[in-house]
Amino acid sequence: MDRPQIPLNALRAFESAARHLHLGRAAVELCVTQAAVSHQIKGLEERLGVSLFRRVPRGLVLTDEGAALVPVLTSAFDKMAETLDRFMDGRFHETLHVGVVGTFAVGWLMPRLAEFEALHPTIDLRIYTNNNRVDLAGEGLDMAIRFGDGNWQATEAVPLFAAPMTPLCSPGIAREITMPSDLAQQVLLRSYRADEWLQWFSAAETEPPPMRAPMCDSSVAIAQMAVNGYGVALLPTRLFEREIAEGSLCRLFDIEVAAGSYWLTRLSSRGESPAMINFRTWLVECSRATSA
Repeated sequence: MDRPQIPLNALRAFESAARHLHLGRAAVELCVTQAAVSHQIKGLEERLGVSLFRRVPRGLVLTDEGAALVPVLTSAFDKMAETLDRFMDGRFHETLHVGVVGTFAVGWLMPRLAEFEALHPTIDLRIYTNNNRVDLAGEGLDMAIRFGDGNWQATEAVPLFAAPMTPLCSPGIAREITMPSDLAQQVLLRSYRADEWLQWFSAAETEPPPMRAPMCDSSVAIAQMAVNGYGVALLPTRLFEREIAEGSLCRLFDIEVAAGSYWLTRLSSRGESPAMINFRTWLVECSRATSA
């Protein structure tokens, strides 16, 4: 497609004047005189053979032709600015948008981000936490870390590690519990995956008590409730190692139940950018190293 030979300064002058609807403010933004802006716009109108503005006492009004041209130029200039902004320290920076289930973000990923940033200083990583419900395409995400069985439609999933769950609680409650049946006297904190406690009691060969506690869609919130002594939480110990080491959460039994694993996912229809490849490689290697 042939590209019209129109001076870039003329397009910049028009786009700025169209945003401000004022020649003087456009001149200030572009660091030129008002006469220079007016001259560039007049030259553009002559080249296109149309009027782009109507001059009124208080400023400018776009014509239909001008209104049609503005969004195209604004979008183009914004994209150029976004790309040019990535050239920092003489290197090209990539932006990577990653959705992460909150428990994984807080309990595993964030304590290790400094390592990734040191290895890949030109990748601008953007983290968006969620409660395991994510729409890669709809949310504009490059990748997402999810918990489950790895079976998501139209998605490529790379396994990271399993996260078996066991009851955790505050030290005060832990002193009241010696066997699984003692849990019937406690508040059992629940996630939206309603069968997790049932699976654990089955593994413990103990009849499950009625479940009446509030339900929460965040394991981080459930863990905090357990730390505060509100009840007993069924949580993946691997993501709460710090709290267990500090003593704010206590492990009650060796019995665990495997409810799923963590996976790094992306749309199958989309190829991997260099930033995506570097993040995947680092994440897989790091997760395997910490599993050893």
